[in-house]
Amino acid sequence: MRWVLAVLIAAGVAACGADGEPVIPTRDATITLTDNGMSAHTRVGVSKGPLTVTLGVGL
Repeated sequence: MRWVLAVLIAAGVAACGADGEPVIPTRDATITLTDNGMSAHTRVGVSKGPLTVTLGVGL
């Protein structure tokens, strides 16, 4: 499990422009209130050329 995490971190650093131009990440957060309660969603992503990587969490 640690090996997989180390590879993902290394890939993230490489994708963020560590060896080239910086890449500006995108972010989005939404909070919705309804009669049944509240829900929250957050999304963070990086885009470079035709490649886009996004990570989202919703509660």
